[in-house]
Amino acid sequence: MKDFEQNGIVVVNKPKGMTSHDVVSSIRRIFKMRQVGHAGTLDPLATGVLVVLLGRSTKLFNKFQLFDKAYRATLLLGQTTDTADIEGKVIAQKPYDTIAEGQIREVFQKFMGETEQVPPMVSALKVGGQRLYKLARKGIKVDRQKRKVRIDRLELTRFCSPHAQFYLECSKGTYVRQLAEDVGEILGCGACITQIERTKVGPFRIEDSFGLENVNESSIRQWSDQLLSS
Repeated sequence: MKDFEQNGIVVVNKPKGMTSHDVVSSIRRIFKMRQVGHAGTLDPLATGVLVVLLGRSTKLFNKFQLFDKAYRATLLLGQTTDTADIEGKVIAQKPYDTIAEGQIREVFQKFMGETEQVPPMVSALKVGGQRLYKLARKGIKVDRQKRKVRIDRLELTRFCSPHAQFYLECSKGTYVRQLAEDVGEILGCGACITQIERTKVGPFRIEDSFGLENVNESSIRQWSDQLLSS
């Protein structure tokens, strides 16, 4: 493998069902190297842009953490789960028949700009040195501090009750599943996520990403050394 290929960036279109760590393991096997990491976790339910760093480019991790992100997602009205997504255990069901498209748009507006959000228990955030999702798997729930996030764009793109598809542009640290749950709480019927696709991380777009089956040496961004020196 050539030197520049040892220090590159691969933009992967993560498939549903894989963890971000699974993707990293696959990239390690493809390029036969150990120094590989990702810059921003995607849940197994989620698909889309996962930036994978190779070799010395792993030093760019903190830079990538600052990038804004964009998502396409779908929420399901009337159902709340312990993971805030459709794969979790249902903990509440409420009527949703009276919820209109206009109400959802009005609620979306409440989240625009700077707001506060409590990270979900299934997130990769560390509390007391432990990942929240690992605690959640053990049935342990801990208090989480609200964090400031910024939502630049939140648009309802399709509504076919009880499903509402939306597009989101936001700052780092914004949890889509928590946003859906918060929206459901304000609407009074509850909600959870059924689908998430990350379409953008900073300058990296879904259109420029590669499926794992297509990742090879030509997939590596060769200008990563310029970012290292910037």
